[in-house]
Amino acid sequence: MHNIKDLRKNLETYKKKFKDRNIDFNSNNFNKIDKINRELIAKKEKLENEKKSLSKKKDKLNFDKSKDISNEIEKILESQKKTQKELNSIIEVLPNIPHQDVPVGKSEKENKLIKKVGTIKSFNFTTKSHVELGVKNNNIDFETATKLSGSRFVVLRDKFALLERALINFMLDIHVNQFKYTEISPPLIVNEDVMYGTGQLPKFREDQFEIKFENSTQKKFLIPTAEVVLTNLVRKSNIDIKDLPQRFVASTPCFRKEAGSYGKDTKGMIRQHQFYKVELVSIVDPKNCILELDRMLSCAEEILIKLEIPYQVVLLSSGDMGFSAEKTFDIEAWIPSEKKYREISSCSSCGTFQGRRMGAKYKSQNGNEFVGTLNGSGLAVGRLMISLLENNQNEDGSISIPNNLKKYMNNLDKI
Repeated sequence: MHNIKDLRKNLETYKKKFKDRNIDFNSNNFNKIDKINRELIAKKEKLENEKKSLSKKKDKLNFDKSKDISNEIEKILESQKKTQKELNSIIEVLPNIPHQDVPVGKSEKENKLIKKVGTIKSFNFTTKSHVELGVKNNNIDFETATKLSGSRFVVLRDKFALLERALINFMLDIHVNQFKYTEISPPLIVNEDVMYGTGQLPKFREDQFEIKFENSTQKKFLIPTAEVVLTNLVRKSNIDIKDLPQRFVASTPCFRKEAGSYGKDTKGMIRQHQFYKVELVSIVDPKNCILELDRMLSCAEEILIKLEIPYQVVLLSSGDMGFSAEKTFDIEAWIPSEKKYREISSCSSCGTFQGRRMGAKYKSQNGNEFVGTLNGSGLAVGRLMISLLENNQNEDGSISIPNNLKKYMNNLDKI
């Protein structure tokens, strides 16, 4: 969320930055509502001061006048609340502005390739997709999942279920033991304020799974990513600067309606309503956000390096970044059946954007300031499975287990 004073002061700069993010910001409408709101606040404060002045005189003759002022204040307050709500509805759907390092562009076409890592394998046989490899022994079962839950769900069986669990434990151990993230086991259901804090609400409500409770006015949601709960661990808090950075990791199921993806990736496990992800979150002094982003990216990359999966890193353009991000790197793993790289992680710095929405601050020499936040997949489990299965397949349909994963797979050499 943006500081309204900064927005007001640098309106044309913000307007240009929002345009870089494909947002046509109506500055005239903002100015109009902001002006009305400030006038109402000023009028209310003037009347409040007048009422205080009358009360100090302790003259009974002023009682009726004071009562009239109180009634007038109530009317202005009602109007100001409505105007403030209208103003908030404009501000809270404005995305973060891009960092100066971010290439300006309308879409993924303007993303910048940073590097390619690993060697793409040459197979001397016709490769199979992860679906074909899984269907062989009914280890990937979409038919039963559809009966249970509908489309975009999957049932994993036997060694494929073990592989999913092994990958989760493998990643958690690396992030906790090697990179010193603190493991968290968080709730999977959160309230509306928490979803608002990280930017999922109100703009992306249609993508969320909302839970209906009887006799309850409070709305609750299944988490779309552990970023939501991990980042909000510091909401409404005031952290001592010596306690920064704070780094968290969690493995959770994630739930998304994928409302805007009708017709995309309908086959296989690429795009599901429910999937596991290992998530990394950092809470930092804002001046260290970009350094922390580089660190987080290297932590996520290490998983693919240890599993010997080819990948590339891409810096997203201003038009392709997520709502709360100021700078984002995507890691894309090689998928042999598609003969292309697919996103397996997004690592983003959000600056103070989420900190402001959450009311999360730290104590500095300059007083209390909003924290910087970062998040990244470390990694998405389903897509990691897809890449591992396809890159390690053999001609007979078996899957070779990477050396670093064997101890998590009961020392199996192959599936």
